[in-house]
Amino acid sequence: MIEPILLTAVRVLTFEHQRPLTNASGFFFERSKRLFLVTSRHVVIDEPSNHFPNRIEIELHTDSDNLSKSIGFSILLYRDGKSIWRQGLDAAGGIDVAVIEIDRAALPPTCLYRAFTPKNLLDPDYQVEVGTSLLVVGFPLGFHDTLHHMPVVRQAVIASSYGLRFQGKGYFLTDARTHRGTSGAPVVMRMPAEDSTENDLAWILLGVHSARLDVGTRDLVLDEALGLNCAWYADILMTLTSECVSV
Repeated sequence: MIEPILLTAVRVLTFEHQRPLTNASGFFFERSKRLFLVTSRHVVIDEPSNHFPNRIEIELHTDSDNLSKSIGFSILLYRDGKSIWRQGLDAAGGIDVAVIEIDRAALPPTCLYRAFTPKNLLDPDYQVEVGTSLLVVGFPLGFHDTLHHMPVVRQAVIASSYGLRFQGKGYFLTDARTHRGTSGAPVVMRMPAEDSTENDLAWILLGVHSARLDVGTRDLVLDEALGLNCAWYADILMTLTSECVSV
């Protein structure tokens, strides 16, 4: 048995035509029978670093009995000169989350994956405490099980008050050891036992990992890195996957 949480995440490779650019992480989200790929916005475009890929590729399992079998599924990022991903804004500016709708008909008929749904988002009445244990499911530095094409997980804890926008922005902090390539990974916590019986993907999707945080005045010799990261609140996915959202 493969844990369902491992089948939610995919490795995202970015390209400028055929030229490889970067490695990142992503995951599937399903709503009203529509399937989306979720990743960080800076994976598909990042103006400060002059990162402008025109396509991405994700790795998909094609045989549930043999996980070593996979294909690369290519997605063009522009159609008729317009970007195909959806991104959000709030009062504090841009949100580092992007979603791309995937045409199910284009997927291999034997494609094996799992997707989060709105049922995996946090119930507004449920309180998450600082210090709560989390997992970040992704591909740090592109590292993964290259035989079975599976991600790895890193342990994390919530490092700021969950529900408060840290410094007024739409993310909370996690304390975890992360690396480049983890951008776009799902940040999850276990469902309470009373809820997990109704959902075999028994994880609550709390956020989308974006980047490590650091202090600009840190002495690179004397001071260690903070080890803190920002994760954008996952409820943005309900806005970005709404049928009325224009691309």
